[in-house]
Amino acid sequence: MHRLTIKLQIPTVNDKLDDFDSLFQLWQKVNQGCSEVIFDFSKCWFLRPNAVAFLGGLIRLIESQGRKVTFQQHTLHKKVKRNLQQNGFMYAFCQDMAPWQGNSIPYREDPKQNKDELVQYLAEQWLGRGWVHVSQNLQKLIVATVLEIYANAFEHGRTDIGVFSCGQHYPDLKELKLTVVDFGVGIPQNVRDFQKNPNLPADQALKWAFQKGTTTRGGRVTGGIGLDYLKQFVHINKGKLQILSHDGCATIDEKQEVYENRQSFFGGTLVNITLLCDESYYALELEPDDEPLF
Repeated sequence: MHRLTIKLQIPTVNDKLDDFDSLFQLWQKVNQGCSEVIFDFSKCWFLRPNAVAFLGGLIRLIESQGRKVTFQQHTLHKKVKRNLQQNGFMYAFCQDMAPWQGNSIPYREDPKQNKDELVQYLAEQWLGRGWVHVSQNLQKLIVATVLEIYANAFEHGRTDIGVFSCGQHYPDLKELKLTVVDFGVGIPQNVRDFQKNPNLPADQALKWAFQKGTTTRGGRVTGGIGLDYLKQFVHINKGKLQILSHDGCATIDEKQEVYENRQSFFGGTLVNITLLCDESYYALELEPDDEPLF
């Protein structure tokens, strides 16, 4: 160990690319080695669900390495603490206060894959609360698609600590967000191993992974690593899909599908989904009628 203690100054985190960079810098700092990590929230005034899921995973990663985590509750500002109580983050780490429904899609840890529980979480806690108006078939398609993100993390992410999720409904912004993050080997590494091409740039690896019909996983998939229907829906819903893994970043919205390499690096994979909550009722033209998805 290089140092006995590292203090992580948790910043205010939104979900612009710079905010993801701030989270990844925390991960890099922890990787420098120490025996104790202190989480200080005194400079944090707001946390999006991407930060909640990421910080939860980061804490479990540190603990899995036999290092001590000190969570300085007294540094939490009132609104941040209230949000972390509502979504269950505080209950998971340092408080007995049970979470409540509110506008949160609960903070969730999945050390192992439990498909039935995840389907229930995605269908009932995320899409099934009336914030986004979708047909029943489309809801099943989107849930099955996001389920592939989890399956890919468990089967190829090679993560020892599982997958972490959190979401939030923002009534004023008319947005519904969900983040899924794992601290495994990352999509670019999987694609490089599969193609036997160790020099494949991260942006090209992500682009390959998200094309319909390409996968490093066995069995039937709905497209790429399972994002085809989700990409279609994000497009018609005017939402946004962000995938960050290694130094690669994919951004998909109604206007574009962009793959790029960035300076920032994160060894795992983070998927951030933003849906618009308007009065439109959504259905896809090519929805299967009775195809079993789970």
